[in-house]
Amino acid sequence: MFPHDMLEQAEALLTAARAQALRVTTAESCTGGLIAGLLTAIGGSSDVVDGGAVTYSNAAKTRMLGVPPEMIAAHGAVSEAVARAMAEGARDRATVDLAIAVTGVAGPGGGTADKPVGLVWFGLAGPAGIFAEKHVFTGDRTAIRMATVRHAVTMLRAQLAGSTRYA
Repeated sequence: MFPHDMLEQAEALLTAARAQALRVTTAESCTGGLIAGLLTAIGGSSDVVDGGAVTYSNAAKTRMLGVPPEMIAAHGAVSEAVARAMAEGARDRATVDLAIAVTGVAGPGGGTADKPVGLVWFGLAGPAGIFAEKHVFTGDRTAIRMATVRHAVTMLRAQLAGSTRYA
């Protein structure tokens, strides 16, 4: 299902987390569980991956992660504030060390001038704090979702290496 290079990156992430005795969870909207799916495609991942939440609807973001509905109303589901809140809520509810969250517009429809198709906000909550990053990916729905999964793994690996720069 996942290309070999993505599986290698996931395995490297799991090895780094395991070496630091850190546990990980995901909070996913536009990827629908693909990040957790990639991580758990690696045998033995259960000692690192606690689980993941697919919070596709706004109600699920509130119910499962504690994202305030007022925040979603004020900023929109695809926003820095919501990505940060998703990551923080996932980390706190799962009581793990690291949480990656993604919320975006995978298309083909749903984009606006302010929030085009391909816009994805990432949230990362870990020992070094809570970070957010915005990307606009190109391509069809599958390409946008896979680029999102790739970047989520890159962010987690960078955090495990002690960096807060994820480019």
